[in-house]
Amino acid sequence: MAVVDVINIAGEVVSQAELNEAIFNVPVKKSVLHQVVTAQLAGRRAGCASVKRRSDVSGSRRKLYRQKGTGRARKGDIKSPVLRGGGVIFGPSPRDYSKKVPKKVRKMALKMALTCKAQDQQLIVVDNMDLEAIKTKVVAGIFKTIDAEKALIVLGGRNEHLELSSRNIPGVKILQTEGLNVYDILKYPKLVLVQPAVEGIEGRLG
Repeated sequence: MAVVDVINIAGEVVSQAELNEAIFNVPVKKSVLHQVVTAQLAGRRAGCASVKRRSDVSGSRRKLYRQKGTGRARKGDIKSPVLRGGGVIFGPSPRDYSKKVPKKVRKMALKMALTCKAQDQQLIVVDNMDLEAIKTKVVAGIFKTIDAEKALIVLGGRNEHLELSSRNIPGVKILQTEGLNVYDILKYPKLVLVQPAVEGIEGRLG
């Protein structure tokens, strides 16, 4: 078991916590992390770009003028792609960009991302972050004290005061254990785990 210091919101070490090595100390494979992050970002794409094709444009299907004898180019109906207001050819259609990644691979990638933070000394464990009131200035001071001005904060449960106080602070994101994902872990320089969240992560990935 790896041991990490547990600090309070004043930055003082109050205890130590043991981290499960099967989660916070696994071999890291960049290819697996890349696969999961790529799939996660692809899943966010709306894929709703679309055009009106020849059959979707309103208009008569009558031939504009006779085929021969006019000296003009041959044309069909008014919905022809070569005419202004006609249908579009080879345009985008609604599509699904999501990629399927096996559940075991997603789970392993999450362990690898947590391992990266632990090995790079970018993992901070805080005993609790309970607040008496919603105060952005107070929370910003706490983040500065614990060296987490740009960090992902993971909570063990709902903390409305902290969530509302930090939503206007740039560079900080609050997540609950259930929403923990590889992309956000790797995106933010620091990972802050409130102590109950450590148990939640170990319960989820153990």
